[in-house]
Amino acid sequence: MKKVWQAGFEEKQVTLPDGSIINYGEGPKNGPALLLIHGQSVAWEDYDTVLPELSKSFHVFAVDCYGHGQSSHNANLYSCRVNGEAFLWFIENVVKESCYLSGHSSGGILAAWITANAPDWVKGLILEDPPFFHVTPEEIQQGKGAFAWHDGYVITHSFLRQDDITDYPLYYLKNSYLISLFGGLQGKIVRSAVKYRQQNPGQPIKISWVPHTWLRMLLYLDNYDPKFGDTFYDGSWLEGIDQENILRGIKCPVIYLKANTQYGKDGVLYAANADEDANQIQSMVANCKRINRKSGHDIHYEHPDVFLSACKALSAG
Repeated sequence: MKKVWQAGFEEKQVTLPDGSIINYGEGPKNGPALLLIHGQSVAWEDYDTVLPELSKSFHVFAVDCYGHGQSSHNANLYSCRVNGEAFLWFIENVVKESCYLSGHSSGGILAAWITANAPDWVKGLILEDPPFFHVTPEEIQQGKGAFAWHDGYVITHSFLRQDDITDYPLYYLKNSYLISLFGGLQGKIVRSAVKYRQQNPGQPIKISWVPHTWLRMLLYLDNYDPKFGDTFYDGSWLEGIDQENILRGIKCPVIYLKANTQYGKDGVLYAANADEDANQIQSMVANCKRINRKSGHDIHYEHPDVFLSACKALSAG
């Protein structure tokens, strides 16, 4: 983040007519507007590895979704439609020009919704590994289920229905499907996290002996509302939204970044969606270039060069 601040970024907030707040980072005006919408459980700073370079060619706006970061935490706002309408208001009233738009994961679905519903405001779209056709509770539990179900929505749902642990990041570590795969280290990780909390109150949990990449989400988890994840558990986040209609409604150029599909030994889908879902996405978007990459879900973090190249290619036409 030091490089982000040095590049001229500022953190700001805007209040919408309904009284809700959108928190965002804004870079210097060095080119056309580019709006970034992050994925679930992180915040706008999750783009830190690409922001300095993007700011050389774009006027970058990176927002916090409702229930994340410093944007409003209010369960009444936790739906695709409500958050999508808020970000459309943000484009019209803060960005104030048609822009390039990029969304990661569930942020990709939001970005697609905005593009389909307000085509005059979006010049080009990057879909970074969005979970289309693997997002409703029924879809995401197909087969052995998807990673996000086991390591996200089941955990947020169970957390909200117990009173023993009030610290969500600690509860996550204790019950994480991901951490359970760390060769029997889950107990040690939890003990280290508890100790860190006691010694560093109010600070994001850091565990020095675990690779930073594995637990990067801990940087943002204190400012994540588990009630947001619960809307994916019960399906209310996508209520009233037709995924196919969204995709068919996109008319601008699209670059679709797809992390390669992988399955765990237990049969769990270690990806946002399966190859057949990705094929369906591509077939429904009129002007879509697909780039497959051997990567985890966060392509912009693991392969910033790929993400930066996609942004530049989109703006170059």
